Amino acid sequence: MPEGSYGKKDGLKNLDRVRIERPEYEKSKSAADSIKSHVPNKTEKSGGEMPPLAPNIVNRNNTDDQVTIEAAKAIKKNNVGVKCATITPDDKRIIEYNLKRKYPSPNGTIRNILNGTIFREPIIIKNIPKIVNHWNESVVIARHAFGDIYKSREIDIKKNGKLTLKFESADKKEVVEETIFEFDSPGVGISYFNIDSSIRDFAYSCFNFALNRKIPIFLSTKNTILQKYDERFKNIFEEVYEKKFKKKFQENNISYQHRLIDDMVACMLKWSGGFIWACKNYDGDVMSDLVAQGYGSLGLMTSVLQSPDGKIIETEAAHGTVTSHYRQHQNGLETSTNPIASIFAWTRALSHRGELDKNIELEEFAKKLENICIETLENGEMTKDLALMVGPEQKWVNTAQLFETIKNKLEN
Repeated sequence: MPEGSYGKKDGLKNLDRVRIERPEYEKSKSAADSIKSHVPNKTEKSGGEMPPLAPNIVNRNNTDDQVTIEAAKAIKKNNVGVKCATITPDDKRIIEYNLKRKYPSPNGTIRNILNGTIFREPIIIKNIPKIVNHWNESVVIARHAFGDIYKSREIDIKKNGKLTLKFESADKKEVVEETIFEFDSPGVGISYFNIDSSIRDFAYSCFNFALNRKIPIFLSTKNTILQKYDERFKNIFEEVYEKKFKKKFQENNISYQHRLIDDMVACMLKWSGGFIWACKNYDGDVMSDLVAQGYGSLGLMTSVLQSPDGKIIETEAAHGTVTSHYRQHQNGLETSTNPIASIFAWTRALSHRGELDKNIELEEFAKKLENICIETLENGEMTKDLALMVGPEQKWVNTAQLFETIKNKLEN
């Protein structure tokens, strides 16, 4: 049994026994002391000086963001990791936390190192109203996590002139140049890219995920307009499917189709769910939030980053930081913060660990915890954000009370 996982002999009575393998730099006095110094005293009351936010940004600053790189390497080595909400600092945060520099998004750093696909899936709770009320099964968004506008370059156009797109081969033997637009007034220009290897890995991730879940998959593009860029996605997916997955899909009675994105949006709203929707990077960013709201809440959405072969995963809650609640918690005030997506981040990671180690007991524990969370909410015990969605008569509990209920059910 790898270090950091449950031992089968010990049983799975409670969550306190989960041990996490930590990178060596966490043992350094400076990083550890920095984190300890920012843990609030329970006796703190509101009205005093606001304690600094988020030990993770402190540790990233102390290690010049090496902690993020080492975390990704540790996930790659151990095949599974759980990520909590993190901050991507803007100019104001640099001043507020006295940071050395504007650190990049930890999500972007980890995604690039793991080379994975993001799968966003709703947690369906029967008594939480859905905006799209006929979505009875999950719509899983598979988001390509490379390139597109997130690696784009933009320029301001201030004078009349010609905007071009140019490629020059490394050996200088091939030059391709296209005129994009001839400006006769100020404007703006943008360029972005993708690479075949990343698109192919995206296809493998999606098809492997679909096979594992035994549900159909749809790829959406606008290849009628982007006849080279989007057509490349369509062609590579078709090639991978025909050569590697078609027979397996037929054996499992599931299907793959390409659809134009506008058609796919219409179909998604008409259908009842039960499929994977493979999206380019920006499309997936937008559609994952849309789908989350369609099912009720971004606080009920899982997020799994999976490698092309399905062996490595990194899990997290789909939502980001809840700063206002964290500030209240720092000052010793009661909060009613929805923890379900964060719990599911852990259960999905533990389940994957169990699958890799052939630890059936661990897999069963993860499934049991998920079922208890769903059962608790469906029995009417929920945090304020969910209660407000149900209606004015719905009672709610604080965070600690919800955890206590889940813990008691888990141990009985």
